[in-house]
Amino acid sequence: MSTITNTRKDAFLRVVLKIDGVGTGANGAAYLLAAGLIGPLLGLPAGVLTPVGAFLLAVGIAVWFVGTRATINPKAVWSVALVNLVWSVDSLAVAFSGWFPLTDWGVFYVVFQAVVVGALAVLQIIGLRKITR
Repeated sequence: MSTITNTRKDAFLRVVLKIDGVGTGANGAAYLLAAGLIGPLLGLPAGVLTPVGAFLLAVGIAVWFVGTRATINPKAVWSVALVNLVWSVDSLAVAFSGWFPLTDWGVFYVVFQAVVVGALAVLQIIGLRKITR
């Protein structure tokens, strides 16, 4: 298995992974702790937000872990980026499919976080390319 030892070349990637981990984990914690408050604001059922929150909290911890190891595993970073890209596309599907009765704020929020998560995936791929050249 190929790994990348902590170097100055990987600083950008590490920052992106840490931002992703913190943001994803915080989002998941918010869904878990306040699904009953967030749900009506967005138009999403608390029964959907709670398991999504648990998933996001676990993913946030995993992404933080990937970004803080002494060596970066390129396969792990590719996995994180792929999950982010899938999340982004799926979020756009949720926003525009009519599967849930999203409020205007809900559509805005789901699209906004799809764009942010997609951008993080692109930045992770750029960071990975910098260290594997």
